[in-house]
Amino acid sequence: MLKQRIITALLLAPLAIAAIFYMSLEYFSIFIAAVMAIGAWEWGPLMGFENKRRRIAFVITTIILIKAIWYYFPLMSLWDAQAELNSTIQAILWVAVAWWLLSAALTFLYPRYSAFWSSHRSIRGVFGWLTLVPTWLAFVVLRANDYEVDPYQGAQLIMFLFLMVWSADVGAYFVGKSIGKHKLMPNVSPGKTMEGFIGGVIFACILVAIAGANLGWTQQQFILVLGVTVIITTISVLGDLNESMFKRQAGIKDSGTILPGHGGILDRIDSLTATAPIYALCYAYLGW
Repeated sequence: MLKQRIITALLLAPLAIAAIFYMSLEYFSIFIAAVMAIGAWEWGPLMGFENKRRRIAFVITTIILIKAIWYYFPLMSLWDAQAELNSTIQAILWVAVAWWLLSAALTFLYPRYSAFWSSHRSIRGVFGWLTLVPTWLAFVVLRANDYEVDPYQGAQLIMFLFLMVWSADVGAYFVGKSIGKHKLMPNVSPGKTMEGFIGGVIFACILVAIAGANLGWTQQQFILVLGVTVIITTISVLGDLNESMFKRQAGIKDSGTILPGHGGILDRIDSLTATAPIYALCYAYLGW
């Protein structure tokens, strides 16, 4: 399994990086929308949908929601001339933050209260939209930042998000496998340990610090970005646990089989769905 994970990651990582840096803003937005559409397809079984028509309907409605945001807020209007994020876009991202706070409560309390939301497909559908649509918006917001002045500025922001999340994932995996003893949340994900979580956060901070040293950051930038790194890597665990909770409730091991060694798209982007909206807000309010 580890060998499959590594091979798949080595094949996908260059493609993802190429899409981030070399696709135009419009094509990048379409690319991320396609990824969210696959995620919506995989969300179907988490809602209890076995009928393909219902899964397709959920995909279509997800795309319509994304298209509606895109229609009312053209890509170049997301940030104004003073590099301020559109207030309505901020509000949508804050709705995502509210959802992840609720998600955290549901995850920590699981399986208490799960009977209510698991017995209503419409509620799980709303949970899916709150997970996927703001993720698309956050990636587009980041990619659009200062696009007309420096088309690679947003790409670098996204790469730092990937660095934080992926390094935390790798660090947590190896630390947890080697010395993990204390279960983080056994009711949701028995494989995750407190040692792995802490190791992942530390590993991410080390790599971000190395990147900052190569970029010549000031002391203030180091303090700011390392603080954001701790926040983002902690939240990334919530995204993983959230999907694990929904899969456990639905009796599903993986969200799909499209990525050998990783499962489905949701299994690969679960941490990003939680972190991307919050990371975008951190940059909008703090900058670095």
